[in-house]
Amino acid sequence: MTGLWSRLFGRDPVPDAVADNLADEEAVVATAEVSGGGMLVVTSWGVWPPSGERIGWHEIAKAAWDKTSLVVTPTVAEQVGPAVELLTDARPVRYRLTEPGKVPQAVHERVTQSIRTRNRRELPGGGAWVLQRKVPGRDGLVLQVRPDAGTDPVAARRLAEGLADRLPGSP
Repeated sequence: MTGLWSRLFGRDPVPDAVADNLADEEAVVATAEVSGGGMLVVTSWGVWPPSGERIGWHEIAKAAWDKTSLVVTPTVAEQVGPAVELLTDARPVRYRLTEPGKVPQAVHERVTQSIRTRNRRELPGGGAWVLQRKVPGRDGLVLQVRPDAGTDPVAARRLAEGLADRLPGSP
C-alpha cells in the first residue's frame, strides 16, 4: 500500500519496515537507494539506514557528503546525569547513494538544526564540544559532552559530571 500511496501523491517510496515503525509525528523528508540494496530514509526525527533502527539527529556526531557517499558518524551516549550525556563516536558508516536527491542536504540541515548551543572546552590531550541538542519527539534539551579523539577520558568525564552537578534539580 505504501508504494501505491507514494506514486499517487508523488512522494518517495518508503520501505514497509520503516513505514510501520515511524512515530505518529515523524514525517519522511527524503529517500535514496543505497548501492548494493536497500533504502536510506531521512525523516523529521532521524535517519533510517537500510538495515537497522533510526539514528536520531541528536545521536549523530557528524555527517559528510563526498559526491558519491553519505558518511554518518553515530555516537554512543553514556548518561552521567539526568539530562547530561558523555558521547563517544562510533565507527562511521558509509552509504553509497545511487541517486542522492535531497538526502545529503536534508541530513546536513537536520544534524545542524538539532544543535541549539555549542561551546568548546580545552582539556588535557585535546578538547571537547559541549552541546545542547533537541531530541526529536521530546520536550527540552539534552546536554552532551563530545571529546575529541586523544582527549584525556578522565578530564572529559569530570567535565560532564561537573556540568550535571550544576544543572537545576541536581542533588
